[in-house]
Amino acid sequence: MTETTNSLGTQKISKLLIKQAIPASIGILVMSLNMIVDTIFVGQWIGSMAIAAITVVLPIVFLISSIGMGIGIGGSSIISRAFGAKDINKAYLTFGNQISLTLVLSIFFVSVGILFYKPLLLLFGANGAILDPATAYFNVVLYGVPFLAFAMMGNPVIRAEGKPKFAMYAMILPAISNILLDVIFIKFLNLGMFGAGLATSISYAVCGLFIFSFFLSKKSELIIKPSYFLLKLAIVKEIIQLGGVTVARQGTISVLMIVLNATLFTYGGENAIAVYGIINRVMMFALFPVLGVTQGFLPIAGYNYGAKNSERVKEVIKKAILYGSMVATLIFLAIITFPEAIARLFTSDVALIEETPKALLYVFLATPVITAQLIGSAYFQAAGKALPALVLTLLKQGIFLIPLVYLLPKFFGLNGVWFSFPIADVLATLVTMIFLRIEVRKHLK
Repeated sequence: MTETTNSLGTQKISKLLIKQAIPASIGILVMSLNMIVDTIFVGQWIGSMAIAAITVVLPIVFLISSIGMGIGIGGSSIISRAFGAKDINKAYLTFGNQISLTLVLSIFFVSVGILFYKPLLLLFGANGAILDPATAYFNVVLYGVPFLAFAMMGNPVIRAEGKPKFAMYAMILPAISNILLDVIFIKFLNLGMFGAGLATSISYAVCGLFIFSFFLSKKSELIIKPSYFLLKLAIVKEIIQLGGVTVARQGTISVLMIVLNATLFTYGGENAIAVYGIINRVMMFALFPVLGVTQGFLPIAGYNYGAKNSERVKEVIKKAILYGSMVATLIFLAIITFPEAIARLFTSDVALIEETPKALLYVFLATPVITAQLIGSAYFQAAGKALPALVLTLLKQGIFLIPLVYLLPKFFGLNGVWFSFPIADVLATLVTMIFLRIEVRKHLK
């Protein structure tokens, strides 16, 4: 094991957290900028229905690729704890099993998506004028999903090795390629939604191939070796238990999108779905530092938990929540100050510009408190405690947000959808803090 990995258990927590979080934040920032620019391009060059189409398609794409993400996060938790316990063979075996599971499962589910694309799109809200552009986009993007799944598997593993900069590069490269290809395919070649989908699919391939090349290089402590590809039941079971948390979360988000898109269409038509498409992109961009802190937190907590160093685990929990909450408050202040300017970035459609600022304000009301919920659920995943990790991960989207999105519009109309988000954030944070406080008192003495 190299000095880089060992530093997770020895370096000062504040320095280590910043060192891990900044590259993760930059990677998420660039990826989010990519999503925003992509949405701006299709909104300005194709039209508002193109924004709605992407809003419908991406939850399906991310649901399929979340298999890779789940395997990556579940496996990286095992790898971090194995490194902390000096069990190098288990780390290697886990990585090999991750590769096998990701490739087989992602290709299978992509095949299902190709065969049943129309029912899937209709289920996720491709109603009315949204169906045709959604179909054109979906049928191209699907072919890049196995690469995306491999990238989502590999990225947390790279962080588990203590090499956050390479994980950052893996997120920056596809973002740059997607933006450049968008300009070529949409603006200059006038390929419309097909061009947007082609640019996205190629960018997924760039990301997957870059991560594959990293693991083939001498920079990686883990190696791609066929003898480790043979699935071991105990390893697979542990990966599925922990990775299932991520897949369940993405599955819950997908169910949420079905309910959300149907509700938005009922109370506001295609334009309401487009408004949420803008909000969703802003959400991804605005929260990048908080998500970066969470990603940086995971390998540190996992390594020190595996090394049975409770004091360092408690310290990284406290500092991650503190740093993330400070950043989240600044984000909230920026959004409530410039809501209309944000809306105008994405569209010149008068109806969208009128509705989006108000919706943005409502959705982001509870932003200052969300870090505690993210770090709390991430801790249980890092510690290998699948059940509480699953419960806490599903709190916001599944247990609170889906029922609220269904019920509140019956009383408040379209505004009820927007009110649902901050209420779910506050409730999920309160429950998570109770879980985390009990865990620290009982098991981190």
